[in-house]
Amino acid sequence: MKNVLVIGIDAAALARSADDAGYNVFSVDYFGDQDLRQVTKENLSILTQRPGKSCGFLEHDFSPKKLVNLTNRLLTRRQIDAALLASGLDDSPDALERLNDIVPIIGNHPETISRVRRTPEFLNELRHLGIRSPKTVSAESLEEATLAAENIGYPVVAKPSASLGGGGVRKANSSSELECVFPQVTAFSSKTLIQQYIPGTDASVSFLASKKATVLLSLNEQLLGFPELGQREPFGYCGNIVPAPANVALTEACRFIVRKIAAHFDLRGSNGVDIVIAEGSVPYVVEVNPRFQGSLECVQNVRAVNLARLHIEACTMDTLPHLGPSPPTGCWARLILYARQRSIVPDLNAYSETRDRPIPGVVVEKGEPFCSIIAQDRTRDAVLRHSKRLAEEIYMQAGSTMFSETQERLPSSAS
Repeated sequence: MKNVLVIGIDAAALARSADDAGYNVFSVDYFGDQDLRQVTKENLSILTQRPGKSCGFLEHDFSPKKLVNLTNRLLTRRQIDAALLASGLDDSPDALERLNDIVPIIGNHPETISRVRRTPEFLNELRHLGIRSPKTVSAESLEEATLAAENIGYPVVAKPSASLGGGGVRKANSSSELECVFPQVTAFSSKTLIQQYIPGTDASVSFLASKKATVLLSLNEQLLGFPELGQREPFGYCGNIVPAPANVALTEACRFIVRKIAAHFDLRGSNGVDIVIAEGSVPYVVEVNPRFQGSLECVQNVRAVNLARLHIEACTMDTLPHLGPSPPTGCWARLILYARQRSIVPDLNAYSETRDRPIPGVVVEKGEPFCSIIAQDRTRDAVLRHSKRLAEEIYMQAGSTMFSETQERLPSSAS
């Protein structure tokens, strides 16, 4: 196997990992950013970035079907041996099946992915395995949602059954609040999940799985809903800090969770489990991401490993690494910056800590992804301060060319 396809919304970090592992990397993604194209033999993207043109709106312009169609186009002129999954296809079983038919996916089979992404059934199954998870019910109307919330007990979280990066997730403390936020949730998906609200720290667990064993890689703090980063969604994904603080009891609880889930659902390779760490360091499982995660580069840096290589070895050779304690590298953070206003992107190549760099001069709409920052420092608070200082500098650079809210919208360059 020499030629691999990296496919998903956000593919740059995975493409770099596969390139570092020695593979010929091809990519199909949404953004088509500069740094992704630099490490791939060829990239096809939904968005065609052009100076002076709008990058459009991810929720509107993205579709898994478009990714598969672009893969078909790539295969007319390139020989691809296998595919590696980034985000964006998890909740699209038909697209996953089509993709696996034309390029074999290294990792979880589409049926396995579909099984762990059927949220209410999956979480109910976890409780039978002795794993804590929030009570969750599907609803297709406000009446069903209200009844579910009354049975679960307020506060609840209302979620679209499928969305991108936490879009459309709302907390409701009462039936009147649920009635108010329900249209905001259904704008993202016709089916809504009503879920018990678990107060605590949002986190994720990264792990590798082979046929008979698992290796816990790291516990990662999740950064959600940071308005100072231009994120307008209250639960919108803004990045990670790795590693998250963890005592022995929490670490062992997470090890138990990934071992049980991987064995029961037959997971393979790189996977992530989103959790809420409740009072007393008690983890509750919220969902599984059965593919590479957004924390990939931070986890690699903390663990001093190549995740693309380890994933492929776990899936094709049934081998896992023997990892001791993480080397003393401090903390790593990934911050995702969203445009605070409709903005023209400056030249980000001068900032070595930026990732997912659009080409200079493209227009990013308010609230849309602008770029990412990867930074290192001694402690969690220090790396967060470091990252936010750099974010402010980038926002200031973009500020000199920002559009007014009333300026006429340029046409999108999404195909």
